[in-house]
Amino acid sequence: MNILDQITEEYKKTDIPKFSIGDTVKVHVKIKEGQRERIQIFEGFVLKRQNGGIGETFTVRRIASGVGVEKTFPLHSPLIEKIELVKRGDVRRAKLNYMRQRTGKSAKIKAKILTDEQIAAEAAAEAAAKAEAEAKRQAEEEAREKAIAEKKAAEEAAAAEEAAKAEAEAQVEEAPAEAEAPAEEAAPAEAEAPAEEPAEEA
Repeated sequence: MNILDQITEEYKKTDIPKFSIGDTVKVHVKIKEGQRERIQIFEGFVLKRQNGGIGETFTVRRIASGVGVEKTFPLHSPLIEKIELVKRGDVRRAKLNYMRQRTGKSAKIKAKILTDEQIAAEAAAEAAAKAEAEAKRQAEEEAREKAIAEKKAAEEAAAAEEAAKAEAEAQVEEAPAEAEAPAEEAAPAEAEAPAEEPAEEA
């Protein structure tokens, strides 16, 4: 996983239900009007899903007063309060663009009938996926905290090493100064000593 994926992973939602093309969903969208905020529900079938990762989008289409209306939503947008799965559709294509030309009964998608075993299997798979995502998130968080701790320890070790080096250099500079001080004191003492008188001639 590269740096970009690690950054965007934090902004991905984990409470999104598993839905596919042809499923009927209710998208609860936050609408801000001045200082007020309300929830607007847009219900329709999923026409297509595009891209992936943090930039994944899905398009929902519905018929309102005989007119087809489509809206494209970012899957991980903070403006989406929640996505509610109403029913599953039985389709065979990845994009249902042909539905734009259909009207009336032909514009309806046949519902997929699932057995109790299939429903239980889907629920178990969804729970396992959520648990895996949570475990992955916790592992990444622990790895991030460990990296921060290691970096901090390395910085402290480097600072201690610099301090020790500076102290050693200061001691080295003080040693020659102490050695020069007695020599300077001895030199004036020799200069002040009286000169020896010359010996008298016999």
